[in-house]
Amino acid sequence: MSCADLCCLFCWPPLPSRIAAKLAFLPPEPTYSLVASAGATASAADRHGVASPAFQLHLSDRAEFQFSNEDKSRFLDAFLATTANGSTIACMMVSAGAHARSKYTLLFSHGNAVDLGQISSFLIGLARRINMNVFSYDYSGYGASTGRPLEKNLYADIDCAWQQLIGRYNLSPREIVLYGQSIGTVPTMDLATRVNPAGIVLHSPLLSGLRVAFPDTSRTWFFDAFPNIEKAPRIHSPCLVIHGTEDEVINIAHGLAIYERLPRSVDPLWVEGAGHNDIELFPQYLLRLRSFLYDELEAMNASIGADADRAVAGGGSTSTTARDKVRGDQS
Repeated sequence: MSCADLCCLFCWPPLPSRIAAKLAFLPPEPTYSLVASAGATASAADRHGVASPAFQLHLSDRAEFQFSNEDKSRFLDAFLATTANGSTIACMMVSAGAHARSKYTLLFSHGNAVDLGQISSFLIGLARRINMNVFSYDYSGYGASTGRPLEKNLYADIDCAWQQLIGRYNLSPREIVLYGQSIGTVPTMDLATRVNPAGIVLHSPLLSGLRVAFPDTSRTWFFDAFPNIEKAPRIHSPCLVIHGTEDEVINIAHGLAIYERLPRSVDPLWVEGAGHNDIELFPQYLLRLRSFLYDELEAMNASIGADADRAVAGGGSTSTTARDKVRGDQS
């Protein structure tokens, strides 16, 4: 990668926020709106926006919602929350309803060129198929969320989403599983270095912004955006990596490298023939996801939970003995 290559794509001096914007952020035209319910009054909110009035979700035709209005009212709880950076982000809790069987809630960070309206049908279907409530949110500058789509805002956005689960829904960290897809693996991995969730799913993860644009990049430059590769070794929760072998956007080499650097990775899922946007259509996707959520997490958290808590609290790495034990549990 030459200086000429860099200058062609980026400004000089290189600024991570501008690099990130050029590489990654493609917010679509909003496919939904949130309107305060009749009679609702805004209540005082802390910096994480845990207090919030009630809202009604209005979906446009472009959202291609596949369920009834009754389903929308019963299973989608949408509201606005304020991040530490000052953005107001749209949040959505998707209830599994009578299908709920799990103590966990999935915190879902979506891919690039979609918003909550476009993925609302997928989230309802996912919640029912994994028998688990799913919480998602729109990044700053996406959907009904205010602010600009910047790397630093991604981290503030997921922090706010995490606080909603803790404060609004009274969940403990051990009742939350982080799920990041594509660009969503960036806030997911960053949060996972600072908290200790029950587990993590990385769906088509990237190593860093420059490594997507320039596959031959072999080091993390100071101006590189989204440096997931540097954060992977600091994640102490059990982690499932999923990637398509024919991914045309983020090569499977990214998923392989992330998997190798995670201290507590479980057996990955490499989906033969899958690209970047169709992994969910392959039957092994749901089978592997359910196995991780219902079988492996319970066993792994029972044996390593205390050690992971100590590692995160102390800022150090997990012991070789604990790591070997996890590897043994996978076999």
